[in-house]
Amino acid sequence: MTIDIIDLTSPEYSDLSPVQLAMVRVAQAKKDELLEEAKRDKAELLYLMLGNQTARSTAVTRENARIDAEAQRQVDAVREDLLHQLAYEALGSEGNANGPYRYPENPNYNLGYSQRFLVVRNYYMQATDDPHARLQAYSMDSLAREYLGEFYATLYDLLSSYAT
Repeated sequence: MTIDIIDLTSPEYSDLSPVQLAMVRVAQAKKDELLEEAKRDKAELLYLMLGNQTARSTAVTRENARIDAEAQRQVDAVREDLLHQLAYEALGSEGNANGPYRYPENPNYNLGYSQRFLVVRNYYMQATDDPHARLQAYSMDSLAREYLGEFYATLYDLLSSYAT
């Protein structure tokens, strides 16, 4: 996939996190889909006009310009949405008055539950190589119960599978 919805070599976008890169990929896929749809619409118009023997009329040129303008408007909306998402994600990843976000010292409540799951899983996987000690520490972590919600049991099952 060629990324051209934003310039990733630009200094402001050269240091994106994996979550932000995923946002860029989704926006790029949406842009590609919009442009492909516009291309199909123009081809259908051409075939229709060829069937009516009016393919050289100015109506084709005007309609193609309208299709291109609409596609560009939609791509611009996707790009603007992406830029807002990237800015919001950057604000949410820096930290708060308690310092930079880091589990368990200063957990990031701006993350979704699936992202929280990954943060806590990575924390425990890096904490120790002993799966039994890891499971014991996790089971005593009262912050994880509240922070992960229903994902707590899922992570417990995962960590216990390593301990067996």
